[in-house]
Amino acid sequence: MLFIAKVAGAALIIAFASWLSGQNPKLAGFIIALPLVSLIAIAFSYYEHNDIEKTILFTKSILVAVPISYLFFLPFFFAKSLNMNFLMIYGAGLGLLIIGFFIHKYITNFL
Repeated sequence: MLFIAKVAGAALIIAFASWLSGQNPKLAGFIIALPLVSLIAIAFSYYEHNDIEKTILFTKSILVAVPISYLFFLPFFFAKSLNMNFLMIYGAGLGLLIIGFFIHKYITNFL
């Protein structure tokens, strides 16, 4: 039951931000930029596993991942100057995220 509640909560946040992006894109961007998902996931992780060491490691991993995840947005920033369509921009962002995953994996080996 807890799993279903977690999925429903995350789905509601995503659906709301998606809807809001059509009404007020700047506000939707701000809401998505908030670490809401991280806050919720960290609390659920500790509640579910009751292991502070794993929760701290999880949080450190998030801290490393956040700046790396910005790689996804780079193609969107340069899209007009490179004259890219949406699928090219999105695909390039996903490609950079894959590279970012391996960077994250390397860095977190030292935590």
